[in-house]
Amino acid sequence: MSWVEIREALAAVRTLSRAILPVGVATHSDALRVAERYGCAVYDALVIAAALRADCGVLWSEDMHDGLVIDRRLRIANPFR
Repeated sequence: MSWVEIREALAAVRTLSRAILPVGVATHSDALRVAERYGCAVYDALVIAAALRADCGVLWSEDMHDGLVIDRRLRIANPFR
């Protein structure tokens, strides 16, 4: 992607998002717990931890375990299934 396309994509994300939350130390701590408990890769666990902190109910991912429920409140769903 060109820099212009990247800027346009980020603008679309900002427009569609209710809130954009920072990823800080607490999110990293949550990610470590998620990675250890659910066997996720660290990067995936960071995405999951951010979704938990944003009170998401569904995390759409074609790469993560479809149907896995994290902490009884976040379900991972494959959009292509």
